[in-house]
Amino acid sequence: MLILITYDVSTETKEGKRRLLQVAKKCVAHGQRVQNSVFECILDWSQFIKLQAELRKLINENEDSLRFYNLGTKYSKHIEHYGKNPSILTDGTLIV
Repeated sequence: MLILITYDVSTETKEGKRRLLQVAKKCVAHGQRVQNSVFECILDWSQFIKLQAELRKLINENEDSLRFYNLGTKYSKHIEHYGKNPSILTDGTLIV
């Protein structure tokens, strides 16, 4: 399924900048960045639950925001893209 992850991490402190870097690295490891703080991730349910828990541990819920949008398995019908750098969503093998 396609999970869209968005976040807004406060970077007013050194700790906030560290959290931002940790959240971004975790998202990069599981998906593709499509905007500065927006990632598209192809995950199964157990991968999603694990990633969600890991990201929630990284943020400060009093200062930061984290959102997950489950677009399901028929996500291609729900996405329209205009402009440069279209996303590459692979749920199979990608040979480059």
